[in-house]
Amino acid sequence: MSVQTITKENFEELVLHAAQPVLVDFWAPWCGPCRMVSPIVDQIAEERDDIVVGKVNVDEQPELAMQFSVMSIPTLLVFKGGEVASKAVGARPKEDLLALLE
Repeated sequence: MSVQTITKENFEELVLHAAQPVLVDFWAPWCGPCRMVSPIVDQIAEERDDIVVGKVNVDEQPELAMQFSVMSIPTLLVFKGGEVASKAVGARPKEDLLALLE
């Protein structure tokens, strides 16, 4: 499945009402560590069809970043049943991101 672009307009539908877990990457184009994590997030999206993977550009969606107290990027949140189930801040290897989903 491809990565979804998440905005405040589609957040409720794509994340809160998703039937499966959702991995959300809060990022910005100017962020070096975000550019390191982005291909890993893309890879996970391609490999796993049992989850939804989305990205929130914090420059374009500051309300969502504030709502989830995102102070540093990249921040990755996993939502299960509309609730935050796990969180990672900073660049992480693929194994760490996959562990968030368990």
